[in-house]
Amino acid sequence: MSPVSVIPPETLARVADALAALTRAGLPALEARMLVSHATGLSRVQLITQDTYGIDEAVRQQLSELAARRLAGEPMAYLLGDREFFGRTFKVTPAVLIPRPDTELLVEQALDRIEERDAPDVLDMGTGSGIIAITIALARRDACVWATDASADALAVAMGNAQALGAANLHAALGDWYGALAETDAPHVFDLIVSNPPYIAATDEHLGQGDLRFEPPSALTDHDDGLRHLRTIVSGAPACLAADGWLLLEHGYDQGEAVRALLTQAGFADVFTAQDLASHDRCSGGRWPTAKTPA
Repeated sequence: MSPVSVIPPETLARVADALAALTRAGLPALEARMLVSHATGLSRVQLITQDTYGIDEAVRQQLSELAARRLAGEPMAYLLGDREFFGRTFKVTPAVLIPRPDTELLVEQALDRIEERDAPDVLDMGTGSGIIAITIALARRDACVWATDASADALAVAMGNAQALGAANLHAALGDWYGALAETDAPHVFDLIVSNPPYIAATDEHLGQGDLRFEPPSALTDHDDGLRHLRTIVSGAPACLAADGWLLLEHGYDQGEAVRALLTQAGFADVFTAQDLASHDRCSGGRWPTAKTPA
């Protein structure tokens, strides 16, 4: 179904008309206000105080197309082009995952682990839109933070966010996991390694539902059992961690036990799992106890 047939542009002559047309078409009132605000540039208050504001043809067509895409299930974050995380607005595109509140737990745990360290070196692998690396970099201006991703498009989004938010202490490298650092001047070892890798199993039915249908598959699933990338990150971390450095990983609600086992088997100490606001296992980590390189 074309956008024009879903919401005829001629019914969107004024702000009040647009809001009414979008809700009649099935959009929740909040989403209708967000789309009209985005297309017209009017604030939420102005939508109320200037509800007779006229909408020109170009904006009517844009709004019709946005509404059709939303009614087809496309995430609001991609339609609006941004999403809030840790109190800041991050630009997002279909090249990156949509930031989720659950990931704030990983950032909180990360900041706790480097609180007592001066000028820590931090590595965020699979950075996507950069929410983890940038939030850490802004909270710790003395830190040297490296962000890597195998997707050039994703890394461009992350660096655009870093520039917009003033994270001058963030550095980027393109490549797959630890291999991305091979030809850079990144530190040889880090005080903290964090990652929110693709951890959804290829057989998980959720991949075909909701927002996940529109997000980049390579950022969601390892096309395996959901633990393949987590294994790679854990096995490679000891060689890249300073003495008493930490590795922290976001994972699925049902993967806590498996990730703790990976960390323990690799020789990490103080292995733990933190739960999100829904009391689901969401973040696990461990401390590398010695400075020696593992055999």
